[in-house]
Amino acid sequence: MNILFTGILWLLLYLAVVTLPLFLMLVPPVPTGRGFWLELSVAFGFVGLTQIVVQLILTSRFKSLSAPYGIDIILRFHRQIALVAIGFILIHPVLIIVDTPSRVKLLNPLGGTWASKTAWMSLFCLVGLAVTSLFRVRLGLSYERWRLFHLVLAGGAVIFALLHVVMAGLYTNALWKHGVWVLPGVGLILLVLYTRVIKPGFFPDSIWRVAEVRPERGNCVTLVLEADGHAGMKFEPGQFAWVTLGDRKFTMQENPFSIRSSAARPGRLEFGIKKMGDFTNNLPNVKPGTRAVLQGPHGAFSIDRYPAVGYVFIAGGIGVTPLMSFLHTMADRGDPRPVILVYADKTLEDMAFQEELAELEKALDLKVVYVPEKAGEDWQGETGLVTWDILERHVPRDLIHREFFLCGPAPMMASLQKALRAAGVQQDHIHLELFDLV
Repeated sequence: MNILFTGILWLLLYLAVVTLPLFLMLVPPVPTGRGFWLELSVAFGFVGLTQIVVQLILTSRFKSLSAPYGIDIILRFHRQIALVAIGFILIHPVLIIVDTPSRVKLLNPLGGTWASKTAWMSLFCLVGLAVTSLFRVRLGLSYERWRLFHLVLAGGAVIFALLHVVMAGLYTNALWKHGVWVLPGVGLILLVLYTRVIKPGFFPDSIWRVAEVRPERGNCVTLVLEADGHAGMKFEPGQFAWVTLGDRKFTMQENPFSIRSSAARPGRLEFGIKKMGDFTNNLPNVKPGTRAVLQGPHGAFSIDRYPAVGYVFIAGGIGVTPLMSFLHTMADRGDPRPVILVYADKTLEDMAFQEELAELEKALDLKVVYVPEKAGEDWQGETGLVTWDILERHVPRDLIHREFFLCGPAPMMASLQKALRAAGVQQDHIHLELFDLV
Protein backbone atom coordinates (compact mmCIF):
# COMPACT_ATOMS: atom_id res chain seq x y z
CA MET A 1 0.00 0.00 0.00
CA ASN A 2 1.24 3.49 -0.87
CA ILE A 3 2.90 5.17 2.15
CA LEU A 4 1.04 8.46 1.57
CA PHE A 5 -2.31 6.66 1.37
CA THR A 6 -1.48 4.67 4.51
CA GLY A 7 -0.56 7.86 6.36
CA ILE A 8 -3.87 9.52 5.42
CA LEU A 9 -5.78 6.38 6.42
CA TRP A 10 -4.16 6.29 9.88
CA LEU A 11 -4.91 10.00 10.38
CA LEU A 12 -8.58 9.55 9.47
CA LEU A 13 -8.81 6.55 11.78
CA TYR A 14 -7.31 8.59 14.63
CA LEU A 15 -9.86 11.38 14.13
CA ALA A 16 -12.69 8.82 14.05
CA VAL A 17 -11.56 7.17 17.28
CA VAL A 18 -11.11 10.37 19.32
CA THR A 19 -14.52 11.70 18.27
CA LEU A 20 -16.33 8.37 18.72
CA PRO A 21 -17.38 9.17 22.33
CA LEU A 22 -19.38 12.16 21.08
CA PHE A 23 -21.50 9.86 18.94
CA LEU A 24 -21.82 7.23 21.68
CA MET A 25 -23.26 9.95 23.95
CA LEU A 26 -26.24 10.13 21.59
CA VAL A 27 -27.00 6.40 21.69
CA PRO A 28 -29.91 5.57 24.05
CA PRO A 29 -30.31 5.39 26.95
CA VAL A 30 -29.19 8.98 27.52
CA PRO A 31 -29.79 11.24 30.54
CA THR A 32 -32.40 13.98 30.19
CA GLY A 33 -32.90 17.40 31.70
CA ARG A 34 -29.20 18.30 31.81
CA GLY A 35 -27.80 21.76 31.13
CA PHE A 36 -25.61 22.80 28.21
CA TRP A 37 -22.45 23.34 30.29
CA LEU A 38 -22.69 19.92 31.91
CA GLU A 39 -23.14 18.26 28.52
CA LEU A 40 -20.17 20.20 27.15
CA SER A 41 -18.00 19.25 30.12
CA VAL A 42 -18.76 15.56 29.60
CA ALA A 43 -17.85 15.90 25.90
CA PHE A 44 -14.51 17.51 26.78
CA GLY A 45 -13.82 14.81 29.35
CA PHE A 46 -14.59 11.92 27.01
CA VAL A 47 -12.55 13.33 24.11
CA GLY A 48 -9.61 14.10 26.40
CA LEU A 49 -9.69 10.61 27.91
CA THR A 50 -9.90 9.00 24.47
CA GLN A 51 -6.85 10.95 23.35
CA ILE A 52 -4.92 9.80 26.43
CA VAL A 53 -5.89 6.16 25.82
CA VAL A 54 -4.88 6.39 22.14
CA GLN A 55 -1.44 7.62 23.25
CA LEU A 56 -0.77 4.06 24.45
CA ILE A 57 -1.03 2.93 20.84
CA LEU A 58 1.02 5.79 19.44
CA THR A 59 3.96 4.97 21.72
CA SER A 60 3.85 1.20 21.20
CA ARG A 61 6.30 1.36 18.26
CA PHE A 62 4.16 -0.45 15.73
CA LYS A 63 6.10 -0.27 12.46
CA SER A 64 2.96 -0.20 10.31
CA LEU A 65 1.76 2.88 12.22
CA SER A 66 5.04 4.79 12.28
CA ALA A 67 6.26 3.89 8.75
CA PRO A 68 4.42 6.70 6.85
CA TYR A 69 5.66 9.44 9.19
CA GLY A 70 8.71 8.21 11.08
CA ILE A 71 8.53 7.48 14.77
CA ASP A 72 10.18 10.82 15.60
CA ILE A 73 7.14 12.58 14.10
CA ILE A 74 4.80 10.19 15.91
CA LEU A 75 6.45 10.94 19.27
CA ARG A 76 6.43 14.69 18.68
CA PHE A 77 2.72 14.45 17.87
CA HIS A 78 2.29 12.34 21.02
CA ARG A 79 3.88 15.04 23.19
CA GLN A 80 1.82 17.83 21.67
CA ILE A 81 -1.54 16.07 21.60
CA ALA A 82 -1.03 14.79 25.16
CA LEU A 83 -0.88 18.41 26.34
CA VAL A 84 -4.05 19.15 24.37
CA ALA A 85 -5.75 16.15 26.00
CA ILE A 86 -4.72 17.31 29.48
CA GLY A 87 -6.19 20.71 28.63
CA PHE A 88 -9.51 19.11 27.65
CA ILE A 89 -9.55 17.11 30.88
CA LEU A 90 -8.84 20.24 32.97
CA ILE A 91 -11.76 22.03 31.29
CA HIS A 92 -14.08 19.15 32.24
CA PRO A 93 -14.38 19.93 36.01
CA VAL A 94 -14.37 23.69 35.41
CA LEU A 95 -17.49 23.44 33.23
CA ILE A 96 -19.17 21.18 35.78
CA ILE A 97 -18.76 23.97 38.38
CA VAL A 98 -20.02 26.57 35.87
CA ASP A 99 -23.15 24.44 35.38
CA THR A 100 -23.76 23.85 39.10
CA PRO A 101 -21.65 26.02 41.45
CA SER A 102 -22.58 23.88 44.45
CA ARG A 103 -20.43 21.10 42.98
CA VAL A 104 -17.33 23.11 43.91
CA LYS A 105 -16.89 20.73 46.86
CA LEU A 106 -15.80 18.11 44.31
CA LEU A 107 -12.61 20.13 43.81
CA ASN A 108 -11.43 18.95 47.22
CA PRO A 109 -9.16 15.93 46.50
CA LEU A 110 -9.77 14.55 50.00
CA GLY A 111 -13.52 15.01 49.92
CA GLY A 112 -16.27 14.49 47.42
CA THR A 113 -17.26 11.10 46.04
CA TRP A 114 -15.15 8.16 44.93
CA ALA A 115 -15.86 9.26 41.37
CA SER A 116 -14.27 12.66 42.04
CA LYS A 117 -11.38 11.08 43.99
CA THR A 118 -10.45 8.77 41.10
CA ALA A 119 -10.67 11.78 38.77
CA TRP A 120 -8.19 13.65 40.97
CA MET A 121 -5.85 10.63 41.05
CA SER A 122 -5.91 10.45 37.26
CA LEU A 123 -5.28 14.19 36.99
CA PHE A 124 -2.32 14.01 39.39
CA CYS A 125 -0.81 11.26 37.24
CA LEU A 126 -1.33 13.33 34.07
CA VAL A 127 0.23 16.43 35.59
CA GLY A 128 3.14 14.30 36.81
CA LEU A 129 3.57 12.96 33.26
CA ALA A 130 3.67 16.46 31.80
CA VAL A 131 6.04 17.90 34.41
CA THR A 132 8.56 15.03 34.31
CA SER A 133 8.56 15.05 30.49
CA LEU A 134 8.80 18.80 29.92
CA PHE A 135 11.36 19.38 32.68
CA ARG A 136 13.22 16.06 32.77
CA VAL A 137 16.66 17.64 32.43
CA ARG A 138 15.98 20.38 34.97
CA LEU A 139 14.67 17.82 37.43
CA GLY A 140 17.84 15.78 37.02
CA LEU A 141 15.96 12.66 35.92
CA SER A 142 18.00 10.09 34.05
CA TYR A 143 16.49 8.70 30.86
CA GLU A 144 15.92 5.31 32.53
CA ARG A 145 14.25 6.78 35.63
CA TRP A 146 12.08 9.02 33.46
CA ARG A 147 10.93 5.97 31.44
CA LEU A 148 9.91 4.19 34.63
CA PHE A 149 7.98 7.22 35.89
CA HIS A 150 6.36 7.64 32.48
CA LEU A 151 5.20 4.03 32.33
CA VAL A 152 3.79 4.02 35.87
CA LEU A 153 2.12 7.44 35.64
CA ALA A 154 0.59 6.74 32.22
CA GLY A 155 -0.88 3.46 33.43
CA GLY A 156 -2.19 5.11 36.58
CA ALA A 157 -3.75 7.97 34.62
CA VAL A 158 -5.69 5.62 32.34
CA ILE A 159 -6.79 3.21 35.08
CA PHE A 160 -8.04 5.94 37.44
CA ALA A 161 -9.75 7.74 34.55
CA LEU A 162 -11.61 4.59 33.53
CA LEU A 163 -12.68 4.05 37.16
CA HIS A 164 -13.94 7.64 37.23
CA VAL A 165 -16.02 7.09 34.07
CA VAL A 166 -17.61 3.96 35.50
CA MET A 167 -18.29 5.49 38.95
CA ALA A 168 -19.60 8.80 37.63
CA GLY A 169 -22.09 6.99 35.38
CA LEU A 170 -22.42 9.91 32.99
CA TYR A 171 -23.47 8.37 29.68
CA THR A 172 -22.32 4.94 30.90
CA ASN A 173 -25.70 3.99 32.34
CA ALA A 174 -25.81 0.69 30.46
CA LEU A 175 -23.64 -2.40 30.75
CA TRP A 176 -22.51 -2.28 27.12
CA LYS A 177 -21.41 1.35 27.57
CA HIS A 178 -19.25 0.32 30.54
CA GLY A 179 -17.69 -2.29 28.28
CA VAL A 180 -16.96 0.27 25.56
CA TRP A 181 -14.58 2.03 27.97
CA VAL A 182 -13.30 -0.66 30.29
CA LEU A 183 -12.50 -3.50 27.86
CA PRO A 184 -10.53 -1.39 25.30
CA GLY A 185 -8.72 0.38 28.16
CA VAL A 186 -7.63 -2.87 29.79
CA GLY A 187 -6.75 -4.32 26.40
CA LEU A 188 -4.51 -1.36 25.54
CA ILE A 189 -2.68 -1.58 28.86
CA LEU A 190 -2.02 -5.30 28.22
CA LEU A 191 -0.91 -4.41 24.70
CA VAL A 192 1.66 -1.94 26.02
CA LEU A 193 3.00 -4.52 28.46
CA TYR A 194 3.30 -7.01 25.62
CA THR A 195 5.04 -4.69 23.14
CA ARG A 196 7.29 -2.88 25.62
CA VAL A 197 8.09 -5.60 28.19
CA ILE A 198 7.28 -9.14 27.04
CA LYS A 199 8.02 -9.14 23.31
CA PRO A 200 11.52 -7.54 23.42
CA GLY A 201 12.90 -10.09 25.85
CA PHE A 202 11.41 -13.28 24.50
CA PHE A 203 11.28 -13.13 20.69
CA PRO A 204 14.38 -14.88 19.21
CA ASP A 205 14.94 -12.42 16.35
CA SER A 206 15.36 -9.57 18.85
CA ILE A 207 18.37 -11.19 20.56
CA TRP A 208 21.89 -10.08 19.60
CA ARG A 209 25.39 -10.32 21.06
CA VAL A 210 28.01 -7.61 21.52
CA ALA A 211 30.90 -8.28 19.14
CA GLU A 212 32.97 -5.16 19.89
CA VAL A 213 32.94 -1.78 21.58
CA ARG A 214 35.35 0.45 19.67
CA PRO A 215 36.48 3.89 20.91
CA GLU A 216 36.18 6.79 18.48
CA ARG A 217 37.16 10.44 18.41
CA GLY A 218 34.95 13.01 20.09
CA ASN A 219 34.17 10.97 23.21
CA CYS A 220 32.21 8.50 21.06
CA VAL A 221 32.14 4.73 20.74
CA THR A 222 31.00 2.28 18.09
CA LEU A 223 28.85 -0.51 19.50
CA VAL A 224 28.98 -3.57 17.21
CA LEU A 225 26.25 -6.20 17.54
CA GLU A 226 25.94 -9.55 15.76
CA ALA A 227 22.72 -11.52 15.29
CA ASP A 228 22.40 -14.44 17.72
CA GLY A 229 20.99 -17.40 15.77
CA HIS A 230 18.96 -15.46 13.20
CA ALA A 231 19.47 -13.58 9.92
CA GLY A 232 19.58 -10.14 11.49
CA MET A 233 17.54 -6.98 10.98
CA LYS A 234 16.58 -5.60 7.59
CA PHE A 235 16.60 -1.82 7.72
CA GLU A 236 16.80 1.28 5.56
CA PRO A 237 20.01 3.29 5.80
CA GLY A 238 19.52 6.06 8.36
CA GLN A 239 17.10 4.20 10.63
CA PHE A 240 17.59 3.51 14.33
CA ALA A 241 16.69 0.92 16.97
CA TRP A 242 16.15 0.75 20.71
CA VAL A 243 19.02 -1.11 22.36
CA THR A 244 19.00 -2.95 25.70
CA LEU A 245 22.17 -4.58 27.02
CA GLY A 246 22.43 -7.32 29.64
CA ASP A 247 20.77 -10.60 30.59
CA ARG A 248 17.79 -9.10 32.44
CA LYS A 249 14.57 -9.50 30.48
CA PHE A 250 12.89 -6.59 32.25
CA THR A 251 14.83 -3.33 32.47
CA MET A 252 14.35 0.38 31.93
CA GLN A 253 17.84 0.76 30.42
CA GLU A 254 16.62 0.88 26.85
CA ASN A 255 18.02 3.60 24.58
CA PRO A 256 17.43 4.68 20.95
CA PHE A 257 20.60 4.75 18.81
CA SER A 258 21.12 5.38 15.09
CA ILE A 259 22.61 2.56 13.04
CA ARG A 260 25.76 3.71 11.30
CA SER A 261 26.59 0.57 9.33
CA SER A 262 25.49 -0.57 5.88
CA ALA A 263 21.93 -1.73 5.26
CA ALA A 264 23.45 -4.40 3.03
CA ARG A 265 24.79 -6.17 6.15
CA PRO A 266 21.74 -6.93 8.31
CA GLY A 267 23.49 -9.54 10.48
CA ARG A 268 26.12 -7.15 11.89
CA LEU A 269 24.98 -3.73 13.07
CA GLU A 270 27.13 -0.83 14.23
CA PHE A 271 25.81 2.04 16.33
CA GLY A 272 27.61 5.37 16.74
CA ILE A 273 27.09 6.60 20.30
CA LYS A 274 28.34 9.68 22.12
CA LYS A 275 29.09 9.25 25.81
CA MET A 276 26.74 11.70 27.50
CA GLY A 277 26.18 10.20 30.94
CA ASP A 278 24.31 7.37 32.60
CA PHE A 279 24.13 4.31 30.35
CA THR A 280 26.38 5.63 27.57
CA ASN A 281 29.35 6.31 29.88
CA ASN A 282 29.48 2.62 30.77
CA LEU A 283 29.59 1.36 27.18
CA PRO A 284 33.43 1.01 27.07
CA ASN A 285 33.12 -1.50 29.92
CA VAL A 286 30.67 -3.75 28.07
CA LYS A 287 32.27 -7.12 27.31
CA PRO A 288 32.06 -8.98 23.98
CA GLY A 289 29.40 -11.67 24.15
CA THR A 290 27.05 -9.57 26.28
CA ARG A 291 23.41 -10.18 25.40
CA ALA A 292 21.60 -7.36 23.60
CA VAL A 293 17.94 -6.87 22.71
CA LEU A 294 16.93 -4.73 19.72
CA GLN A 295 13.57 -3.20 18.86
CA GLY A 296 13.42 -1.78 15.38
CA PRO A 297 14.11 -0.61 12.86
CA HIS A 298 12.36 2.74 13.15
CA GLY A 299 12.57 6.12 11.44
CA ALA A 300 11.81 7.68 8.05
CA PHE A 301 15.12 9.54 7.65
CA SER A 302 16.54 7.53 4.75
CA ILE A 303 17.92 8.07 1.25
CA ASP A 304 15.99 5.00 0.10
CA ARG A 305 12.79 7.03 0.39
CA TYR A 306 14.07 9.95 -1.69
CA PRO A 307 15.80 8.97 -4.95
CA ALA A 308 17.84 11.78 -6.49
CA VAL A 309 20.67 12.49 -8.93
CA GLY A 310 22.85 13.42 -5.96
CA TYR A 311 22.82 14.22 -2.28
CA VAL A 312 24.05 16.81 0.20
CA PHE A 313 24.51 15.58 3.77
CA ILE A 314 25.04 18.05 6.62
CA ALA A 315 26.03 16.72 10.04
CA GLY A 316 26.59 18.34 13.40
CA GLY A 317 28.51 16.29 15.97
CA ILE A 318 27.15 12.77 16.54
CA GLY A 319 24.48 13.62 13.95
CA VAL A 320 26.92 12.16 11.42
CA THR A 321 25.89 8.65 12.56
CA PRO A 322 22.88 8.02 10.23
CA LEU A 323 24.79 9.70 7.40
CA MET A 324 27.55 7.14 7.84
CA SER A 325 24.91 4.48 7.23
CA PHE A 326 23.97 6.28 4.00
CA LEU A 327 27.57 6.27 2.81
CA HIS A 328 28.41 2.69 3.80
CA THR A 329 25.24 1.45 2.11
CA MET A 330 26.00 3.38 -1.08
CA ALA A 331 29.54 1.95 -1.10
CA ASP A 332 28.26 -1.63 -0.73
CA ARG A 333 25.75 -1.06 -3.52
CA GLY A 334 28.32 0.51 -5.83
CA ASP A 335 26.21 3.65 -6.01
CA PRO A 336 27.78 6.17 -8.46
CA ARG A 337 25.74 9.23 -7.48
CA PRO A 338 27.69 12.25 -6.21
CA VAL A 339 27.55 13.14 -2.51
CA ILE A 340 28.81 16.09 -0.51
CA LEU A 341 29.12 15.69 3.26
CA VAL A 342 29.51 18.85 5.35
CA TYR A 343 30.60 17.75 8.81
CA ALA A 344 30.68 20.28 11.67
CA ASP A 345 31.81 20.01 15.28
CA LYS A 346 33.65 22.04 17.90
CA THR A 347 37.14 20.92 16.80
CA LEU A 348 38.69 18.53 14.31
CA GLU A 349 39.61 16.22 17.16
CA ASP A 350 35.90 15.93 18.05
CA MET A 351 34.93 14.61 14.60
CA ALA A 352 34.51 10.84 14.68
CA PHE A 353 35.01 8.34 11.84
CA GLN A 354 37.54 10.43 9.89
CA GLU A 355 39.53 7.39 8.77
CA GLU A 356 36.38 5.68 7.51
CA LEU A 357 35.35 8.81 5.65
CA ALA A 358 38.76 8.91 3.95
CA GLU A 359 38.20 5.34 2.72
CA LEU A 360 34.67 6.16 1.62
CA GLU A 361 35.98 9.09 -0.42
CA LYS A 362 38.00 6.55 -2.41
CA ALA A 363 35.04 4.20 -2.89
CA LEU A 364 32.37 6.81 -3.71
CA ASP A 365 31.94 10.03 -5.62
CA LEU A 366 32.17 11.72 -2.23
CA LYS A 367 33.54 15.05 -1.07
CA VAL A 368 33.85 15.61 2.68
CA VAL A 369 34.00 19.20 3.96
CA TYR A 370 35.06 19.46 7.61
CA VAL A 371 33.91 22.60 9.43
CA PRO A 372 35.40 22.83 12.93
CA GLU A 373 34.08 25.70 15.00
CA LYS A 374 37.65 26.30 16.21
CA ALA A 375 40.87 25.20 14.52
CA GLY A 376 44.60 25.77 14.75
CA GLU A 377 46.49 28.27 12.62
CA ASP A 378 47.70 25.54 10.27
CA TRP A 379 44.14 24.55 9.30
CA GLN A 380 43.36 25.66 5.75
CA GLY A 381 39.70 24.61 5.55
CA GLU A 382 36.40 26.10 6.64
CA THR A 383 35.82 27.19 10.24
CA GLY A 384 33.00 28.55 12.34
CA LEU A 385 29.33 27.69 12.09
CA VAL A 386 27.89 26.13 8.95
CA THR A 387 26.21 28.88 6.95
CA TRP A 388 24.89 29.30 3.43
CA ASP A 389 28.16 31.00 2.45
CA ILE A 390 30.05 27.80 3.31
CA LEU A 391 27.56 25.61 1.49
CA GLU A 392 27.65 27.83 -1.57
CA ARG A 393 31.41 27.35 -1.90
CA HIS A 394 31.09 23.57 -2.03
CA VAL A 395 27.63 22.62 -3.26
CA PRO A 396 26.92 22.64 -7.03
CA ARG A 397 24.31 25.05 -8.32
CA ASP A 398 21.90 22.30 -9.42
CA LEU A 399 20.27 22.56 -6.01
CA ILE A 400 16.78 21.66 -7.17
CA HIS A 401 17.95 18.24 -8.33
CA ARG A 402 19.55 17.24 -5.03
CA GLU A 403 18.16 15.99 -1.76
CA PHE A 404 19.45 17.58 1.47
CA PHE A 405 19.71 15.51 4.65
CA LEU A 406 20.45 17.34 7.92
CA CYS A 407 21.18 15.77 11.28
CA GLY A 408 22.59 17.63 14.27
CA PRO A 409 21.64 20.12 16.98
CA ALA A 410 18.16 21.58 16.51
CA PRO A 411 19.31 25.25 16.24
CA MET A 412 21.80 24.32 13.49
CA MET A 413 19.16 22.45 11.50
CA ALA A 414 16.61 25.25 11.87
CA SER A 415 19.11 27.85 10.69
CA LEU A 416 20.25 25.80 7.70
CA GLN A 417 16.72 24.87 6.72
CA LYS A 418 15.85 28.57 6.59
CA ALA A 419 19.00 29.30 4.55
CA LEU A 420 18.28 26.51 2.07
CA ARG A 421 14.71 27.68 1.57
CA ALA A 422 15.95 31.23 0.97
CA ALA A 423 18.39 29.86 -1.63
CA GLY A 424 15.55 28.26 -3.57
CA VAL A 425 15.60 24.68 -2.30
CA GLN A 426 12.08 23.25 -2.10
CA GLN A 427 10.89 22.15 1.34
CA ASP A 428 10.23 18.60 0.11
CA HIS A 429 13.93 18.31 -0.78
CA ILE A 430 15.04 19.09 2.80
CA HIS A 431 14.98 16.23 5.32
CA LEU A 432 15.70 16.64 9.03
CA GLU A 433 16.43 13.95 11.62
CA LEU A 434 14.55 15.25 14.65
CA PHE A 435 15.99 12.74 17.07
CA ASP A 436 14.48 14.13 20.26
CA LEU A 437 12.52 11.12 21.50
CA VAL A 438 12.04 12.20 25.12
